[in-house]
Amino acid sequence: MKIDLDTVYPAPGLDKDEFMRSLIRELAGILEDTVGVQEASAYVNHVGLLIGRALNGEYRAAYGTERLSNDQIASALVHLKKRIGGGFSIEQADDQMITLVNSSCPFGDMVIGRPSLCRMTANVFGHISAENRGYARVGIKGAIARGDAGCRVVISFRRQHEEPQSNETDFFGSLV
Repeated sequence: MKIDLDTVYPAPGLDKDEFMRSLIRELAGILEDTVGVQEASAYVNHVGLLIGRALNGEYRAAYGTERLSNDQIASALVHLKKRIGGGFSIEQADDQMITLVNSSCPFGDMVIGRPSLCRMTANVFGHISAENRGYARVGIKGAIARGDAGCRVVISFRRQHEEPQSNETDFFGSLV
């Protein structure tokens, strides 16, 4: 006897996207519980670097340039998050700094309680920014993963002399 499971038991909201977000959340959780949030973040950092490298190449090709301007960087970062379901927008963009705010994480509610996943954003944004400006300090000032209503990411292009705070990371591009 053959049964059409979709008719008898429709999947309750589980699709490819939901499955992948659940998978990433659980992997991050296992890493955080096993090696700690800081060490789990290091693994996510590496993945973010690799993805950032590929995306930087894509956006440079799309703009037809070897080096993105600040406006192009800001637009590219918002666009790439939009492509994966994020709700980022530009709050400020000038020669010294880009500030982006976000109302919707690509991981959805799956990100809550998984702060190591914010390292993906920090590293992708940091890599693209530093590769085009030579230096960038990325600060995650607000994060849905930490229970905030939204995310706030500040990217500074001015070289800092003081050590980064715990929610900030310095990135150095190959232009330095």
